[in-house]
Amino acid sequence: MQLNPYLTFNGQCEEAFRFYEKCLDAKISFMMTYGDAPMAEQTAEQTPSAWRNKILHTTLQVGDRVLQGVDVLPEHYQKPQGFSLSLNINSAEEADRIFNALADGGTAQMTLQETFWALRFGMLVDKFGTPWMINCEKPA
Repeated sequence: MQLNPYLTFNGQCEEAFRFYEKCLDAKISFMMTYGDAPMAEQTAEQTPSAWRNKILHTTLQVGDRVLQGVDVLPEHYQKPQGFSLSLNINSAEEADRIFNALADGGTAQMTLQETFWALRFGMLVDKFGTPWMINCEKPA
C-alpha cells in the first residue's frame, strides 16, 4: 500500500505542477486534460468548453514518491485546509532553496529557521494555496 497526496485546484493545476516540478527538481510523469480523456466526447455536455484544457489528472514524481492533482469544476472546488505537505530535506542549503522557491508569490507562516530539532524548519502557503512544511533535521 502507498499513500499519495492528491491536490485539487480551481483551474491552476497545470501551472501549479509545472511550478512544483521546477521548485522540487521533480518530473511530471503524466498529465491529461479533460479534452484529451478517452470519455471526453461522452462528457462534453457535462464539462464546460473552457474547461477542456484543464487537468483531469497529473502525477509528479518527487524522489521515490508521487504527488497527484486535478482541476475540479469551480462549483466543487474547496480551498485546501487542515493539512500540509511535509518535505524532509537532507541539507540546509537545499531546504533554503526549496522554501524560497515555494514561498515565491505565497505566504510564509513561519520563516525557515533553526529549531531545537532541525537545522531548518519553516511553514508556508504557496501561491496556489497549498500548505507546506519544510524540515531539515539535525544530524543524530
